Amino acid sequence: MLQTIKNWTLPIALIIGIIAYPWVSRLIIGAPCIIFIMLFITFCKLSPRDIHIRPAHIRLLLVQLTGCLLIYGIVRLYHPVVAQGAFICVLAPTAISAAVITGMLGGNVAFLTSYLLLCNLGIAIAAPLLFPFIGSHADMPFVEAFFYICKKIGAVLLLPLFLAWIAQYYIPKITKAIADFPSLSFYLWAIALTIVTGNTVKFLVEQEDPNYNVEISLAVVALIICAGQFLLGRRIGKRYADPVSCGQGLGQKNTILAIWMAQLYLNPISSVAPAAYVLWQNSINSYQLWRQNKGNKKKRYEIK
Repeated sequence: MLQTIKNWTLPIALIIGIIAYPWVSRLIIGAPCIIFIMLFITFCKLSPRDIHIRPAHIRLLLVQLTGCLLIYGIVRLYHPVVAQGAFICVLAPTAISAAVITGMLGGNVAFLTSYLLLCNLGIAIAAPLLFPFIGSHADMPFVEAFFYICKKIGAVLLLPLFLAWIAQYYIPKITKAIADFPSLSFYLWAIALTIVTGNTVKFLVEQEDPNYNVEISLAVVALIICAGQFLLGRRIGKRYADPVSCGQGLGQKNTILAIWMAQLYLNPISSVAPAAYVLWQNSINSYQLWRQNKGNKKKRYEIK
């Protein structure tokens, strides 16, 4: 019974987020705290010796940096604003919560964490260089944009990492007990999923002067790019015997940061694409976790 409830937790979280968005979206201010706790639990299982930059990391980052320009050039033949939305969906850095999902799916958390550090640093440098060529020129200087992005990801990504490593050194028994309680991360993720989904629906419903043809196109392009990045990441990962980590690294995006970048550097309407990407990537993650839980349940029956 408990396993059945767990299998349906994430789809239910999505439905609640959509239906109850006027109330759920108000909790968005607490989402970083939930992600912080989730990452701390995940990083309790990660040693500093596990952080290494590998060839797969470089390949994934090159796919993002070259792919965003290629996709932009292709989609621009259809519509320039839709092209900007496609561009930001590819360029956006990996979500800090991707490490949590990677751990739940049985992937390499150390690999994904290393890519998080490399990807966010690479995008922080590349974005201010690329945006003036894609959208309207922004008044924010390069150094200010660079440090803004670093500050935005640093507190949530680096602080739980360092605290987990300090805890491993000073209170190893408590740290091990936290690391051995993975269900806590799962249910915290379900809460975060409900909040983020509600905030996305609120963004789509309450925007002013909507252009529905362009927005539907942005949502469809975001779906295609989302599915494509997960599949391409897994294909790349198969060459390195780690399809889960590469798939999450390339497919799961920091959409909150992407929406901010789109509204600042591009046509604000293009931010609909990363807003829709939230729903698509969470749907894919929910499906993957459902399959993972179903597979684990089947293995337990086979063992019995």
